[in-house]
Amino acid sequence: MLDLDIGKMGDHVQKYVNDNDMNLKNSFWKKNIRNLPGRASPKKESKSVSSSASTSFDDFQESVSDAWEIEAEDEILRISDVKISKRVAHSAAVNVINNHKASIEEIHKSKNYSNSDPQGESSSQTYKESRHTENRVNFLNSEVDTNKLTKFQVLLESNLLNLEDLKKLSWSGVPVEVRPMTWRLLAGYLPTSTERRQEALDRKRIDYANLVKQYYDTDKDEVYKDTYRQIHIDIPRMSTPLFQQTTVQEMFERILFIWAIRHPASGYVQGMNDLVTPFYVVFLQEYLPIGTNIETLDVSSISKKNRDSLEADSFWCLSKFLDGIQDNYIFAQLGIQYKVNQLKELIQRIDGTLHGHLMKHGIDYLQFSFRWMNNLLTRELPLRCSIRLWDTYLAESDCFAIFQLYVCAAFLLHWRQELLEEKDFQGLMIMLQNLQTQNWTDTDISLLVAEAYKLKFTFADAPNHLTTKR
Repeated sequence: MLDLDIGKMGDHVQKYVNDNDMNLKNSFWKKNIRNLPGRASPKKESKSVSSSASTSFDDFQESVSDAWEIEAEDEILRISDVKISKRVAHSAAVNVINNHKASIEEIHKSKNYSNSDPQGESSSQTYKESRHTENRVNFLNSEVDTNKLTKFQVLLESNLLNLEDLKKLSWSGVPVEVRPMTWRLLAGYLPTSTERRQEALDRKRIDYANLVKQYYDTDKDEVYKDTYRQIHIDIPRMSTPLFQQTTVQEMFERILFIWAIRHPASGYVQGMNDLVTPFYVVFLQEYLPIGTNIETLDVSSISKKNRDSLEADSFWCLSKFLDGIQDNYIFAQLGIQYKVNQLKELIQRIDGTLHGHLMKHGIDYLQFSFRWMNNLLTRELPLRCSIRLWDTYLAESDCFAIFQLYVCAAFLLHWRQELLEEKDFQGLMIMLQNLQTQNWTDTDISLLVAEAYKLKFTFADAPNHLTTKR
């Protein structure tokens, strides 16, 4: 069930419906503002930087030496000059968040009692009425959640699953009760036929156990020792208490090492451990009672059989997830420059004022969006919000890399006003590298992807619109 900040969410929806400037002013909850690998250290430049100049990739590479090395896809996105009707785009985006809008607006109205005299009779009556309204809306939200869960359960239990229907249903978020099975199906790990799923699951878990024996439990080949050493260094950097446990670190080491061995064209790249995390946590929850505090969980208390299944499922889903974008991880990093340039061009078209402000103060998009692109925003958001975002990414299937461009654009535009208030390079960089995301909830993620959808609908190349029928 969505955790709504009533007053704030009412404001969000009102702005979303009426404002064409695309300035959603919601807030995020903070993950960890300490320096992380891959984070550029903001330093005031000693010389001025013109609006047309940009920091070279070689200069910036040193400050993000632990981040992914990534190569461009053959073709990410072509931005057209077609001007799609704002009214149509607006309506499409509103439809995406329509399920949230009605209840949020009603809750927002119910908050009017806070402006009344708490000692007065009218105030007391208003408070009672508003509490009644809020309780009724909460009941409606529970009913909506229950209905959505039922839809998932019916779909997942069908003899032959319609994967497209599952993607459409998952795009706006997956209930925690069915998320593990849904993610396995969206990742392409399991077949759509219910009769074949358990057999496929058992076979893949045995296959992974054999891979561990073949590659990990033997003496490491000299050519792979550097890979193992780097993984062994990176894993302890994960600050969450769950990932400081020896049992968990060993599981991550095996997953990443075997993936690197099986993908020699790219191998292991620093920061890839962040992409194991969402899968690991989602599948871990399958073996725990709902409501268990994962932060304090002793993973070694889970049975060996369940730990092996958890590790195998995380490995195969990671592999499936990365297969579609493996070319991004080859040694040359020209691909990331191309993606960053796409973001730069997109922001320039959407909000020339913000773009000009960043250029005026010498901010290169590479300096802040490198990690956004490579770590899929996992270092910018709390873990539970990253998991909700991945519901949408997995539902996007092979197109998620394209959609992520618009998610990054929406994420940047979210901080527009605060960025415009910063008047120098250092202030801008400190803010961009430490965005205050501590108040984000699942609802905020839903609004973020809705805004990204609107941007994609409005600014993406639409060749069908240019076709002239004769």
